[in-house]
Amino acid sequence: MDIETPAENYDIVVVGGGMVGASFAQALSQSLKEKCPSVLVIEAAGPDTAKELQPSFDARSTALSFGSRQIYESMQLWDGLQDCVTPIHEIQVSDKGRLGSALLNRGEQNVEALGYVVENASLGVVLNARMQTSSVIEFLAPATIENISPVPNGMKLSVSNGEGSYAIHAGLVVLADGGRSPICQQLGIEQAKESYRQHAIISNVSFEQAHNNIAFERFTDSGPLAILPLRNFEGENRCSLVWTVEDENSNALMQFDDEEFIEALQQSFGNRLGRITGIGDKFCYPLSLSIAKEQIRPGIVLLGNVAHTLHPVAGQGLNLALRDISALVDALKQAVVTQESLGSMNTLQSYIDRQDFDQQKAILFTDSLTKLFSSNRGTNVASRKLGLLSLEIIPAVRKSFAEQAMGLVAR
Repeated sequence: MDIETPAENYDIVVVGGGMVGASFAQALSQSLKEKCPSVLVIEAAGPDTAKELQPSFDARSTALSFGSRQIYESMQLWDGLQDCVTPIHEIQVSDKGRLGSALLNRGEQNVEALGYVVENASLGVVLNARMQTSSVIEFLAPATIENISPVPNGMKLSVSNGEGSYAIHAGLVVLADGGRSPICQQLGIEQAKESYRQHAIISNVSFEQAHNNIAFERFTDSGPLAILPLRNFEGENRCSLVWTVEDENSNALMQFDDEEFIEALQQSFGNRLGRITGIGDKFCYPLSLSIAKEQIRPGIVLLGNVAHTLHPVAGQGLNLALRDISALVDALKQAVVTQESLGSMNTLQSYIDRQDFDQQKAILFTDSLTKLFSSNRGTNVASRKLGLLSLEIIPAVRKSFAEQAMGLVAR
């Protein structure tokens, strides 16, 4: 429910009401129901539930794994998303200019879809609408955290929403405010960072031919190029583009006019869907691997990009965050049963112990793919030829790769 004035005490305060923070709040309330502790979600941007669940050509999008679908089903949210998502029935993996390719399909993996592409605005509308109708989750927006400090049994926050400033005590702060969190800076939580010396150019493109629910992962000399299927828009065969390029090439590409950009993209992607017929607004972001040196302290836990920011190859970021959410909710649910403090190190350490293997595996998976397929060194070229060949001819290898991509990982 929307509120204008927060209470003085909450069991849990979620900082960040984006996809990760809102998903956590919904997962917790759905799992614990009437036993759910008091929850406040604080978001810097104002709520926007007025948008209709309709596509626009330039809508930003996210790839959800099959495992993430299962998590959203457990939150009772998938029914509201079904009309917004585009299923991925097949993934084609190739290496530009070299022999070797691999094909993953839903039939071999015995699933309805390998994954789904959802427009961020549509996912946000569904999550915000659920928070606004919740009798458990309080939502304060727009509001910012002016100060945070540890106190006995939790954290003390100073919150401002334009109408006034409020002192709030939280038994547990769930920090989900993104990779450049000012709260981490306040608390001295450091990030281990490694630049990939690459930028991601993100846009939507239209093609001459329909995508037929196929996703393409094309490895080029500068990095991976992903084309993901989207809902058609006004007769356009829309796809989402995530094009990784070297730092020194990103500025030039962003300064191209549409015709020049389309020509460069066509050369890198090829003619798998025929001619590229249109390009939308373009966004460019530097890429790095960033991992928080501390994900937990007494009274605080980090979720999403503030905990680990991954390369976009294979679309693991939000999907890993959703698995983290599932594991954290399980740990908090157990704490409620045993009457353990929600913000205690015992509670939070049980979450980390359960999720550490999954996190390390996802980080290694994306980091290794990026470095292997972004280099022309002879050993790397030979290794990726062997890797693609193994994916193509060895079912067990293909199954393991597909399970990681689909978010079906053992803990």
